[in-house]
Amino acid sequence: MTENTPSTATGPGEKTSLFTSNPPSTLAAKSFVNLYGSVYEHSPWIAERLVENGITPALDSPENLASAMQVIVERATRDEKLALLRSHPDLAGKLALADLTTSSRNEQQGAGLDQCSKDELVRFSELNDVYKGKFGFPFIFAVKGFHRTDILAAFERRVKNDMDTEFNEALQQVHRIALLRLQSL
Repeated sequence: MTENTPSTATGPGEKTSLFTSNPPSTLAAKSFVNLYGSVYEHSPWIAERLVENGITPALDSPENLASAMQVIVERATRDEKLALLRSHPDLAGKLALADLTTSSRNEQQGAGLDQCSKDELVRFSELNDVYKGKFGFPFIFAVKGFHRTDILAAFERRVKNDMDTEFNEALQQVHRIALLRLQSL
């Protein structure tokens, strides 16, 4: 490294933020979609539409980029929003299966969902079935910072919601997941 080359290192063991090393506004459209298209589970269309609107330096922070992506979702049709919700995995139920994205697997493991007791797994499975039967999409919960017992309690509570309330709550959870993922980059 020369004197004129800035260092992106932050210290031993610390990770440089993707927002510092490759700010969104400096990326070509394809690179932006490749880096940020997975922030919303299996829904690169959100990043693609954001690129169409233009990525400015104002979006070079996780919080601002998350807000802009949320606006894209809010402007989407109800069918597109429903498809977004349906792209999420069941909580706990499919943890051992290979069809989880790396982000989803890590998030669920971080909440201890991979350590459920047999009774907890049975209850999650029952609630997943009831919830999907009632709402047509899986229960979505931004699990970071929560223990599996907190998540199960929220599940028990939310399965009683009406369709509009739960649709909106699920979208808010999806947005929180996206923000948390952006903040971890």
